[in-house]
Amino acid sequence: MGGALPVVASASRVGGEMTLVVKLGSSIVSADDGSLREEVLDSVCAQAAALRRAGEPLVMVTSGSIARGIRLLGLQARPRAIDELQAASAVGQGSLFREYESRLETGEAAAAQVLLTASDVANRTSYVNARQTLRRLLDWGVVPVINENDTTATDEITFGDNDFLAAQVAIMLEARLLVLLTNTDGVFTADPAHDPEARLIDELSSPADLEALEIGDRTSAFGTGGMRSKVAAAGMASGSGIEVRICNGTVDGTLARAAAGEAAGTTFRALKSDAPAFKQWLRYAKPVAGRIVVDEGAARVLRKSGSSLLPVGVTSIEGAFEAGDAVEVVASGTVIGKGIANYSAGEADRIKGMKSVEVLELMPHAAEELIHRDYFVLS
Repeated sequence: MGGALPVVASASRVGGEMTLVVKLGSSIVSADDGSLREEVLDSVCAQAAALRRAGEPLVMVTSGSIARGIRLLGLQARPRAIDELQAASAVGQGSLFREYESRLETGEAAAAQVLLTASDVANRTSYVNARQTLRRLLDWGVVPVINENDTTATDEITFGDNDFLAAQVAIMLEARLLVLLTNTDGVFTADPAHDPEARLIDELSSPADLEALEIGDRTSAFGTGGMRSKVAAAGMASGSGIEVRICNGTVDGTLARAAAGEAAGTTFRALKSDAPAFKQWLRYAKPVAGRIVVDEGAARVLRKSGSSLLPVGVTSIEGAFEAGDAVEVVASGTVIGKGIANYSAGEADRIKGMKSVEVLELMPHAAEELIHRDYFVLS
C-alpha cells in the first residue's frame, strides 16, 4: 500500500457501539500439520478489509502464534514444556502478524500488532490504557491484530484458545458484535462427528439453553480451545450486552454475512446489561484471590438491597488476599457475587462478625465496609 496510513471516519463513537471484534481460532489459521491455511486467511482478511473500508471499526483477535512457530521450527508436535511453548510463540508471533498485515494491506487496511496477557486486563490501569490505545487505533482507521503475549505469559497459554481474550476485548470496547470463527458451522445439539442426527442451533437467548447439550472440547492439533470455551466466551460477552456469532470461518463470506446480520452459524442474542464499564471489568477480567463467607442475613441484603458488605455479616475468611484484590462473596456454598476487598485477609479475619462501631474502635481510620457496593457485582 505504502504512503500514509488510511484514516476512516466511522458513523458513530469509535471504539464503541459500531466496533466489530472477530476472533480466528487455530483451526482457522493453521491446518493440522501446522501449515498456514492461506486461502482461509486470504478470505477472512479480505472480508475484514472490506468492512474497514466501508467504515466499520474492526478488531481481529488471533490464535496460532505457537502453531506458526512450531511449523517454522520444523517441530513434529506441539511442545509440552512452558519454556518451549514460549519460545515457539516468540518465533511465530512476528511471522503470523506479517501474514495478517500483508493481506490487510492488499485490501487497503493498515494493521497494528497488539500483544496482551491476562494481567493486562486484570489490572485496572493497564486495562484502561489498553482500551484507550485500541480506541485510538480504531479512530485512525487501523485494524488492531491482537494475540496473547505467550512469550512472557505462563497460564495464558492454556487460556481457552483466545476465546476469552476476544470476549474481554469486545467488552472492553463495548463492541456491537463478537464473531468467533471456527472450522464448524456453529453450535450443534450434539457432537456432529459422532451423532448423525445432530442439528445446528440457529439462535440462543441464554447460555442456560445449552445445559442439556453435549458441547465437545475438540479442537485442532495445535489449538487449546474447543467449542466449550467458545460457548463460555459467548456467554460472557452476551451477558454484557454484546451479540455473539459462532460460525464457520472456512466458508467464504461468513464474516461478511455475520457482520451484516444475515444468517451465519449460531447467534447468542445480547442480554440487557446496564452495568458500568468498571463492573464489567470486575465481573469478567479481575481474577479472584480469596473468599468471604457471609451469613444468610448478609446474603439477603446484598442480593435485594444493593448494599455494601459490612463485617458484622461475615462468618469466615478463605485465602490470602490483600486489600484491593477481588474476592468472591459466598453464602451456604453459593457464590453471591464478587467485589474489591477494602481489607487484607488477615485484617478481615480480625474484624469478621463485628459491628461498625467496634471496627472503628479497633481501627479508627479504617473503612466501614469490607466491600463497598460500588465495587461489588452480583453473580
